[in-house]
Formats: sequence, structure tokens, C-alpha cells
Amino acid sequence: MMLTMLVFVLAMFILFDQTVRNWLGSVVGYVLDPTLGALGQNDPVPALFLTGMLMVGLSTVIRHFATDYVKQAETQKITNAFNKELRAAYQENNKYKIKKMTEMQQEMMQKSMDMSTGQMKIMPVTMIIIVPFFAWIGFFCSGLTDGSELISVPWADVVNLNGRVGPFFNWMLLYSAISIPFGQLLSRLLRFLMFRKRLKEIERAESEAAQ
Repeated sequence: MMLTMLVFVLAMFILFDQTVRNWLGSVVGYVLDPTLGALGQNDPVPALFLTGMLMVGLSTVIRHFATDYVKQAETQKITNAFNKELRAAYQENNKYKIKKMTEMQQEMMQKSMDMSTGQMKIMPVTMIIIVPFFAWIGFFCSGLTDGSELISVPWADVVNLNGRVGPFFNWMLLYSAISIPFGQLLSRLLRFLMFRKRLKEIERAESEAAQ
């Protein structure tokens, strides 16, 4: 947990300190400039789009294979059922049931905490992927000139990617608009395929057992 918090604080420092972010972005640029950077010289949107998809895609795939979604769903279902029964016991004023379930509540909370801790352990790995890409996007956008930094977006006719909305650059907002929906769709697709595969395995095992 301490390592996770340290990585998170370091990532926030890199992302919001422009000097450090530009330094890291310039280093990453040795790899990305000849490909994604060259693609976005005249129109930066395709470069931002592909970079966002690549970054979110890699982190989502890693998080998917490091997470036991079946166990997660089972724990969530058990926890919801337990809380429902506990509320019913309070409504019925069933003191014996309340006492027994209150004794079990610590165990239920521990299971939920273990699941949350497992997800937090993945964060340092995903941050190692996200932060360099994010730094490169900022460095790439800061180097746009001759009007190439001006783009049209759904919420405005003309937006300067290096302009700000509060503490956030416009390129940050555009990246979020691209990457968050894509990440959610990819995550749901991977979970759907995983659950479908698991169901087929269960059906195959039941069929073989019946024979």
C-alpha cells in the first residue's frame, strides 16, 4: 500500500509539474516522435486519439488479466445479500439475528477490503504505462505551432490545445474525452468474453459429467 501511494504521489507530481512532464515527454519522444508525432504534425487529433487508445488499451489489458472478476462478482453478490439481510433484521428488530450478523460483519468488510487492496496493487503497474504516454502528449502539444494547436471540438468551434480550463489544459480534457469511453468499452468487452468463456467451460464440464 505504501508503494502504491508513493507511485501515485510521484505520478501526480509528474503530471502536473510542467517542467518534469516536458522532460519525461522529451525522453519518451525518442520512441513516439517518429511514429505518432509525425502523424500529428498537421492534425494533432489522430495522434492524440491513437496515443490515448494505445495507453488505455495497454493499461486496461494488464488490469483485466490481473483481476479475478469472477471472485469480485461473487464477493459483491455476497456482500449485497448480507447487507440486505442485516437491514431486514434491523427492521424486524430481530436482536439475535442482528448480534450474529454483526459478528460476521467484520469478516465481510475484510473480504471487500481485500478485493479493493488487490485492485490498488495493480495501480503502480498501470501508472508506469500511463504517465510516460501522458507526459509525451503534453510535450507534443506544447510543440505545436502555426495554428496546428487550434482544433474544433464538440463543445467549441475553435480550441487551443495548450489553453486551460481551470487547472487543466485543453489537451487533458480532449484526452479524457477520448480515452475514458474507450477504456470502459474495452474493459466491458474483455469481461464479456471472459465470462462467456467461463460459462462455456462450465457447460462443457457439466456435459461431460452427465455422460
